[in-house]
Amino acid sequence: MNKFKGGIQIPERKHTKNIPIEEMPLPQQAVVPLSQHTGLPAKPVVKTGDFVKTGQLIAEATAFISATLHSPVSGKITAIESRLHPCGYNFDSIIIESDNKDETVEFKGKNPDKLFPNEIVEIIKNAGIVGLGGAAFPTHVKLSPPKEKKIDSVILNGCECEPYLTCDYRVMLEETEKVFSGFNLVMKILNTENGYIAIEDNKPEAIEKMNVIVKEMKQHPNPALPAKLKIVKLKTKYPQGAEKQLIKAVLKREVPSSGLPMDVGCIVHNVQTAKAIHQAIYEGQPLYERIITVDGNVKRPGNLKVRIGTPLSQVLDYCGGFTDDVKKIIAGGPMMGITQFSLDVPVVKGMSGIVALTEKESKHYEPTNCIRCGKCIDVCPTGLVPTLISRLVEKKRYEELKNYNPLDCIECGCCAYECPAKIHLVQNIKLAKVMIQK
Repeated sequence: MNKFKGGIQIPERKHTKNIPIEEMPLPQQAVVPLSQHTGLPAKPVVKTGDFVKTGQLIAEATAFISATLHSPVSGKITAIESRLHPCGYNFDSIIIESDNKDETVEFKGKNPDKLFPNEIVEIIKNAGIVGLGGAAFPTHVKLSPPKEKKIDSVILNGCECEPYLTCDYRVMLEETEKVFSGFNLVMKILNTENGYIAIEDNKPEAIEKMNVIVKEMKQHPNPALPAKLKIVKLKTKYPQGAEKQLIKAVLKREVPSSGLPMDVGCIVHNVQTAKAIHQAIYEGQPLYERIITVDGNVKRPGNLKVRIGTPLSQVLDYCGGFTDDVKKIIAGGPMMGITQFSLDVPVVKGMSGIVALTEKESKHYEPTNCIRCGKCIDVCPTGLVPTLISRLVEKKRYEELKNYNPLDCIECGCCAYECPAKIHLVQNIKLAKVMIQK
């Protein structure tokens, strides 16, 4: 079985893997931040007092690397003002009071066989689709590589290696055909024959469902579908779902320092992103909802279809509230997610889950002196020397940092997880990134 260097084995805690996706009720008030993607914030095309329908464009992209926004509910725009974002900062947001009618704009799907690749990309751009694995990079940008970057392979990322999270797994089981269809569209756009569906070996049911579709496709060949499609079963290991590590494990190609997957002829897309692409093309539906996992110490954990802009407080109330002395709420998984200090923040496009941990589960450790065991180096999947970077930051020797490539850090947290001295390695590397970019 192929693998990447480094990484760790962590308890899975996939408690919700057998719980089907459930649709949450509409939020009474939706808070839609203008910045919930990589790149420049979107610009509102509505004003306070306007009435909007579900799926209506409410903010347009302002640059190539930006994304449009669509109303998640029908109702009245009551304000466009600064609100707290899950990233911890305030951003301008469009506030919509729902009329509970969920009246949608007219969605018009299209036949992709009658579209050129650039026309499909334009629909994806107008639908506001971004990477739903967490990075929220605008999908139309990923699908528009420079001409000199020849793409020969596309990987569908179904790894979901974070503990607790099972939303991608449920989507693979319950929306298999849509995921597969979106993946095919990506291959058509990039005009590549080599497609890989990468899933960790702790998800045998998802592997089997994908295998059934691939076998059917091979029994009934279609010239419009990829000729070389392969299911790749990967060893369960964190962070298997990170782009560069996934490419290494599947294709044995090394993305260079400061490089992108397209530098080695590859593009990676998350399974929920593929499903969103299918819905945009075939159904005409823009991105205004997503599937998330809610787990940890909540009374009714599960996988929910949630409208973008729904406050975390409403999601947690729907799940019955907390079961224990919850000390920490994390947006995303516990390894790479962001701790929240307010439940007023909304679900955004890149949020894959909400995890509630008790004080015991989120214990804070005081760092001690480095014992030079080298464990952080052994587990770093990008080949960095975390303890050295951390030491340079603590001693404020910022000029030397660039010699140790901290910008390559994917902030997976493996180093801090393994460090016996409990040194704040990830925090210090994040600071190193800031100091280098100043």
